[in-house]
Amino acid sequence: MTTNRARDTASAGSTRHAGIERDDVIDAALALVESGGGDALTMRKLAAELGVATTTIYWHVGNRDDLVLAVVARQAERQAATQVHGDTPAERVASAARNIWDNALAHRNVTALASQAGATTLLELPLEITLVAELEAAGLRGEAAADGLRSVLACVAGFLIMAWRREEQVPDEVRPAALWAAVTDGRLGDDTLAAMGRATDLDALFDSTVAAIVDGLLAGSIVPTRAHARRTPR
Repeated sequence: MTTNRARDTASAGSTRHAGIERDDVIDAALALVESGGGDALTMRKLAAELGVATTTIYWHVGNRDDLVLAVVARQAERQAATQVHGDTPAERVASAARNIWDNALAHRNVTALASQAGATTLLELPLEITLVAELEAAGLRGEAAADGLRSVLACVAGFLIMAWRREEQVPDEVRPAALWAAVTDGRLGDDTLAAMGRATDLDALFDSTVAAIVDGLLAGSIVPTRAHARRTPR
């Protein structure tokens, strides 16, 4: 197997090997993940897709761990151009937060692969930078801006778990609606119990939750983790 150093030395004058470029390998790998999930990304299958020997894949990208990071970085590049919309600071912050959620769902296989590889920040970094820029433009700086980002990311992570749970193949008797229908607790009203068993519009709930977080951040009611952090109007 060709080592990274040997590959870098050999490719000093050209990135082309066996008739393909490194970018071709990464793009094909990303397409495999998008269509079949992380388990579909094997060096052998990728080589077959490109019509080359497996050794060519190793020559271009190193081992599978290297390839996974390259795939995640490529998706990060593609979603970096996502536009922020809104007429007010609060609307623009919420839009930047929504972009993280939308991209995570639209490319859920890459999102899952990045999570498994410990590369979620690598995937989301361009969108996170945009969100922090909007937080600063809204008057949050330093720890206040950092806590704003963390609050939004925690919200996104929680909603992703909810979205993925909906896709799980589980017996009807352990679905939320069935479990809540069997609850008898005098502390809870009948209308509340009925509501708990109904399906949730996650998109609408995400928007309202983010709006509440953003309103709290901009109003200063979500306190930064460090006492010396200040919210500075701009």
